[in-house]
Amino acid sequence: MDYKHAAQQVLDAIGGASNIVSAAHCATRLRLVIADNSKVNKKALENAEGAKGVFEAQGQLQIIFGTGAVNKVYDEFTALADITGATKEEVKQAAAAKAPWYQRAIKTLGDIFVPIIPAIVASGFLMGIMEALNFMVNNGFLNIDTSGSVYVFAQIFSNTAYTFLPILIAYSAAKVFGGNPYLGAVIGMIMIHPNLQNAWTVAFQGVQTYQPVFGGLYSIPLVGYQGHVIPVVIAVWVMSQIEKRLHKVVPAMFDLFVTPLVSVFVTGYLTLAVIGPIFTTIEDGIINGVQALIQLPFGIGSFIMGGLYAVTVVAGIHHMYTIIDLGQLSKFGYTYWLPLASAANVAQGGAALAVALKSKDQKVKSMALPSAMSACMGITEPAIFGVNLRYFKPFLGGLAGGACGALYASIVGLGATGTGVTGIFGILLHLHMPLQYIIMMAISFGVAFAVTWVIWKPEDVKEQA
Repeated sequence: MDYKHAAQQVLDAIGGASNIVSAAHCATRLRLVIADNSKVNKKALENAEGAKGVFEAQGQLQIIFGTGAVNKVYDEFTALADITGATKEEVKQAAAAKAPWYQRAIKTLGDIFVPIIPAIVASGFLMGIMEALNFMVNNGFLNIDTSGSVYVFAQIFSNTAYTFLPILIAYSAAKVFGGNPYLGAVIGMIMIHPNLQNAWTVAFQGVQTYQPVFGGLYSIPLVGYQGHVIPVVIAVWVMSQIEKRLHKVVPAMFDLFVTPLVSVFVTGYLTLAVIGPIFTTIEDGIINGVQALIQLPFGIGSFIMGGLYAVTVVAGIHHMYTIIDLGQLSKFGYTYWLPLASAANVAQGGAALAVALKSKDQKVKSMALPSAMSACMGITEPAIFGVNLRYFKPFLGGLAGGACGALYASIVGLGATGTGVTGIFGILLHLHMPLQYIIMMAISFGVAFAVTWVIWKPEDVKEQA
């Protein structure tokens, strides 16, 4: 492969160096932020030497060259364009600055939740494992000592991230909003303070104590915000705004004392008195609405959302679904939304595999096959943008598979014990219903593969070339 020639082809196809805002690369993709997208020749990009796929995501133009090749193309590209390379984070920031306000808002949610996903995944996996073990022990399928330290400690560890979720969210949100993350963590702690009634006891005990606020103007329930998401994000945003403004007006010699004190006290009071009650109601409305949709008779709601999920990935709004997952986990103990996402993701893999096996073009095969495997692991962007959406009919096949898989998940009441992981490894979040999860994946993958095999023809590639 001639890396310099490939880089020159990319540079020519995007309209020259003057059309580059920022450039970086990851393990497999050249990531560009373009000033004027109308100057980009996507056909030429797709036909560039070594290019295995081209797609746009989150304001970035991404050209897939593969591991080992992309860094060499990138070096030649930056030299030819006479630009200084940027980090992935800098490219993301440049892309975000060009995005509309609603996309920036959704990206903000993603920036808050993505860093805490490992903690959520760890707890979710462990909760699934412990639930499966408890089931097998209680039904005599397994004989183990449940009083041993390993079992007892694992039971404690399994729900820790969800028990203290507001603290994790608050810390991450403060970093995103430009506030002190430790002050953000304090706001999260206030919202689950032990002097507040545990939110999970309200359903059984009712509200135990009410507190008048603003001089007796009205009373609020003294209840914690365990498992809540939106009130925490809003509260930390308010705190960050207060903190940043105080830094500007408070003299430097007093800043260390005044700013943290005022920021925490004012935000804490507003959180318990106003923000918490209002946004808890809004959050509950969203969760109940989603649940009502999923529970429509005959799985109709899930069928629709399973079919549309990949469309929301293309639109870049899927990051907001973490709120739904966490809200459902808090309210029901399971998220019934994650299986829909898993069905949709695996389906795109089935569609990409059909393209890989049916196509006679080696370049298409080399892109479609690893993309299919990636989608089955829950990473769908290469399959969606590099293969399925490019030829469109496979994308429709993926939508059909996602809809059918989600329909089955709804009918059997499939729920996950955590979030953050879909595809094959998502079974670890469904150990209480492993067979149903496998059947759901088989339906999603099989329908997507079959529909794509029927409606897509290899000649479509030539027609679009």
